[in-house]
Amino acid sequence: MTNSVSADDQKMKALFKEAIVEVMEENQDLVSSLLVEALEDIGLSHAIEEGENSESVSREEVFKVLRGE
Repeated sequence: MTNSVSADDQKMKALFKEAIVEVMEENQDLVSSLLVEALEDIGLSHAIEEGENSESVSREEVFKVLRGE
């Protein structure tokens, strides 16, 4: 009985993998957008953490840098 359960588990796992691959292939734009958004969120999170651990600067100093002064 254990072997049949294990075989069923393997079949189910293979079916899930196949379904996931099919969904990813059929929705490449969506998958790509989700990955880009996730990477942007990770980057923003790292930037926020870095900003929390650095010294503060004035608003004017920020705008000077943005203006290229």
